[in-house]
Amino acid sequence: MRFSHPVFRLKRQARLLSREENIPLNRALDMIAAGEGFKSWSHLAANASAGRPAGAMLAQLSPGDLVLLGARPGHGKTLLGLELLAEAAKAGRRGFFFTLDYSDADVIERVRAIGIEPGAISSSIMLDTSDGICAGHIIAEMQAAPPHSIAVVDYLQLLDQRRRNPELAEQVAALKAFVQSAGHIVVLISQIDRAYDPGAKPLPDLTDVRLPNPVDLSLFSKSCFLHDGEIRLDAA
Repeated sequence: MRFSHPVFRLKRQARLLSREENIPLNRALDMIAAGEGFKSWSHLAANASAGRPAGAMLAQLSPGDLVLLGARPGHGKTLLGLELLAEAAKAGRRGFFFTLDYSDADVIERVRAIGIEPGAISSSIMLDTSDGICAGHIIAEMQAAPPHSIAVVDYLQLLDQRRRNPELAEQVAALKAFVQSAGHIVVLISQIDRAYDPGAKPLPDLTDVRLPNPVDLSLFSKSCFLHDGEIRLDAA
């Protein structure tokens, strides 16, 4: 079934409706779903799951990959990261979600927005919203994880926000060395520069990554960019 808008836009409509009507987000999601002909958001999300790119994307990631996942705000990069972890959990793999941007409640809300009950994946995915997240913290938390574990980090540009943390370039290099030696996958969600013009090209690329501090982007083995419901995964 086709929707009136891409799912990420429907979620945005629900968030706006929630604020405007001062109602819980889950109720707003259900109202948006009803407008699309579904009895609840969970049914809409289940219908959309067949067309989600996360499963196909996960199949293209290999142990040792350091992946950059970039999009402008509101285009679904965090949700895609969470879907990747949910797909990994279904396959019996260990997952980690490190975020410096969201609270525990925010993450739970977003997991429910993709049609998944947090309890169904809580035993397989570790959620970390601590303020001390940096490359060293991520490596320490994943050190004992079984091979082929996957982490999603939200997001790249916040890793060196604390002065005591190493420079961003040093942290990315450390994560690259770690995933290669441990056989894990780390996906770093990234901001895209406001100068990106979708009229000039339909999807951003590495030249559009917002880098307030320099980073060697060749350290990433794969990159994935989203915009307006479109997605592209490229090998370095």
